[in-house]
Amino acid sequence: MKWKQLIRNKPLAIGGGLIVLLLALMVTSLFYTPYGPNDMNTAMRLAPPQADYWWGTDNFGRDIFSRIMEGTQTAFLIGFSSVAIGLFFGLIIGAVAGYAGGWVDEILMRIIDAKLAFPGILLAIMLVTVFGPGLGNTIIALGVMSIPAFSRIARSGFIQYKEFTFVKAAVARGAGPLRIIFRHILPNMTSPLIVAASLRFSGSILAEAGLSYLGLGVQPPDPSWGRMLSEAQPFIINAPWYVLITGAVITAMVLGFNLLGDGLRDAYDKQG
Repeated sequence: MKWKQLIRNKPLAIGGGLIVLLLALMVTSLFYTPYGPNDMNTAMRLAPPQADYWWGTDNFGRDIFSRIMEGTQTAFLIGFSSVAIGLFFGLIIGAVAGYAGGWVDEILMRIIDAKLAFPGILLAIMLVTVFGPGLGNTIIALGVMSIPAFSRIARSGFIQYKEFTFVKAAVARGAGPLRIIFRHILPNMTSPLIVAASLRFSGSILAEAGLSYLGLGVQPPDPSWGRMLSEAQPFIINAPWYVLITGAVITAMVLGFNLLGDGLRDAYDKQG
């Protein structure tokens, strides 16, 4: 894809722009925040946006902008880690099912179907409840939630490509299963997997916000946008900026990755 084509793709350009801005905020937060994310100033509780506190303060007098900046680290860490877990195990399950076929495919796909019959967010809540809240368990729970999406894409791709002439030619030349999988089939599946990963990223961010809102996700003192939204709810009348700003940042992250995924899908479809 050429740069001009990417710029003309409005969903891709807008989504990519939002993600770049949030990434820049995350990188900056590694070195600098206007205030310490957990520093309290009780004299400035629920202060509105002003020169000293650009996005106001929360109910403990903490700077909302600094906590939003710190929260980008948590959001990107959870998004990338959970998608990586889902992609890794989903690829393995889908590749084995699609390439082997027969009873292996039947057993693995029935397991995936059983997982799909159970709402993902409920499974994540159950796992976090059993193993305890926290960053690590939240990542694992959301990673498990992402496995079926990638396994189905991988399976359909392997079923399709293993019948292509270039794959059959490789088999005829004596290529082993691993060489066929990694050299001939997987490189042709990067487009749908990238699109799926970008869409799953936004789903993981939203799910983490929901878990943290319920008190089951990331725990203090680590900033979490979902928990910030929960803390802001009682003050929606007296300090509406607290809710609106936190909700707007979550929306921007989710919208950015959804637009990025839609834009990439359109771009790859036009290439095909």
